[in-house]
Amino acid sequence: MKSHKSIDRRKIVFIVIAWTIAGAIQTIYDHFLIGSHLASDYAENYIFLKSFISNSIAGLIAGLIGSYLLVHVVNKKFRSAPYYRGVLVVGLAIIVGIFLIPFLIAIFQVIFLYGGFESETGKEAFNNLIYTTEHIKNMIYWGGVVAGTQMGLHINDKFGQGVLWNMITGKYHRATTENRIFMFLDMKDSTPIAERLGNEKYHQFLKDVFSDITNPIIRNFGQIYQYVGDEVVISWPLDQGLIDNRCINCFFDVQAALNDLKLKYLDIYGVEPIFKAGIHHGRVVAGEIGVIKRDITYSGDTLNTTARMQAMCNNHKTKLLVSKSLAAKLKLTGYNLRSIGSIELKGKQQSVELIAVALSENIDAPINLT
Repeated sequence: MKSHKSIDRRKIVFIVIAWTIAGAIQTIYDHFLIGSHLASDYAENYIFLKSFISNSIAGLIAGLIGSYLLVHVVNKKFRSAPYYRGVLVVGLAIIVGIFLIPFLIAIFQVIFLYGGFESETGKEAFNNLIYTTEHIKNMIYWGGVVAGTQMGLHINDKFGQGVLWNMITGKYHRATTENRIFMFLDMKDSTPIAERLGNEKYHQFLKDVFSDITNPIIRNFGQIYQYVGDEVVISWPLDQGLIDNRCINCFFDVQAALNDLKLKYLDIYGVEPIFKAGIHHGRVVAGEIGVIKRDITYSGDTLNTTARMQAMCNNHKTKLLVSKSLAAKLKLTGYNLRSIGSIELKGKQQSVELIAVALSENIDAPINLT
């Protein structure tokens, strides 16, 4: 199974490429600005190609360092912290970036353009780059690049994995039909837990739970569609959710993560969070909706069916119900499968066959899923 590290690598690669391009763009901008009527002329030893290469390499190195700090430190360590703490850390990261990146640029420019630090020309050029308006210009430019990158990461987390890119490219500007997998993940006995803890403590309880199950969801490439009270709706494109049984493994990874934190929840809240889920697939209509608070929504009978499947878990004493049509597309070897039979869901004319899925060493007799 692919790790969530692959998603982090994609973010890092994107930032590194973007910052390398930013370094190149800075050179092009400077080249045309210096050649305009606003400037006197190019420096005697100015060579565009060398400047282009040095700035690009500086952007590449800065991207390698900055992307790691932003992805692995700022956006993970402070994911559940109050927003102002994240802002303070981001501010510090921007300050570091403002000074570090121009410093790297100055070093590379001295090496590539002025013969290195051993020459008097190189030393003088370095001092000029650091202690003149050139450095201030670099500080402003790269400070904007760092700030823009951090804002992009925050917006990406706000919308969910892949959603921001889809909105930018206009994929869902017009409604489109897709075949997707949905999992409705609902907490058991949430009402008595809420009554026991009280409103404020229950809110903190949910906040901790949703934070702790985020990584298992991301690790299985799930897209968090929405939070509804104590319920999380997770979605995959059909082909992506079938790979390595991601949609099934996601549920059991969530269980495992919460089980590892069982003592923490019992100590703080006196209760253990336990989830049940229904997983189904089908065609849905996806599209952007709203103007002030634009969002991508899914509609169709598939969501209604999945929600009703989840609600039937208690009736059949199981934590996970999967439609037989979806189970037939998965490779469910090594699971305990129990056929619930053909059940008519309220409000539906056609029945849906359900399979209870569990992890167990005692595997029942194989079920014919075809």
